[in-house]
Amino acid sequence: MRRLVIRPGAIGDFIVSLPAVACLETESFEVWTTARMVPLFPLMKVEGRARAISSTGLDLLGITEAPEGLVEALSEFDSIISWYGANRPEFRKTVAALGLPFTFLEALPPEGVGLHATDFYLEQVRGIAECHSDGIPRIECHGVPGDYAVIHPFSGSARKNWPLEKFRALAGKLERAMPVKWCAGEEDPPLAGAVRIDNLYELACWLAKARMYIGNDSGITHLAAAVGTPVLALFGPTDPEVWAPRGPHVRVGRWK
Repeated sequence: MRRLVIRPGAIGDFIVSLPAVACLETESFEVWTTARMVPLFPLMKVEGRARAISSTGLDLLGITEAPEGLVEALSEFDSIISWYGANRPEFRKTVAALGLPFTFLEALPPEGVGLHATDFYLEQVRGIAECHSDGIPRIECHGVPGDYAVIHPFSGSARKNWPLEKFRALAGKLERAMPVKWCAGEEDPPLAGAVRIDNLYELACWLAKARMYIGNDSGITHLAAAVGTPVLALFGPTDPEVWAPRGPHVRVGRWK
């Protein structure tokens, strides 16, 4: 069977759905995702090809004439599992009229579902594919471990950020035991001395060498957990029962 999985979303959204994506793998397998996620794909223990959604013209389907070659490319698949377009009626109507083998899945767990996001995505795909996942997202990076801690004091929403001065105070104490390196993403505010690695493959491998990682509810925190680095994830308004990173070396703290 030839299967295409379409999974948009931010870094953390993709990583928590990675066990479900892996369950959907077939002998001929392709994943379309955000351009930023594509460099990570070789590390994800999933065989197949990854493409950026933005390079396919998929976002134009149902809005204007389909880009040349897109419908033909989609028609090559026996199964298309899509977290993209579930809330776009015009998109769903177009692919149905074209006879394309789409199965749409909700991109985010509904409020009050009572499941961790990873389990929610696994439940979605269990009716589609046989799945024996332990529910832990894994991204493999190999390298010599370093002797430093990483702190990433930002996230995709300011309301999820523990105050920067508290991170600084924590770093001061931690520096008694090991060097501390600050980390910031490409869209994060200025932070003097912070390491900024835009390529997620390179960032993942750098995080994998850290002795420990401390951060907010963010995609980078999920990335650090997925590569196996010991993680302290600090949660404020979001629910760690749903969104905490998973792994044997993850600890969660709450703040108000």
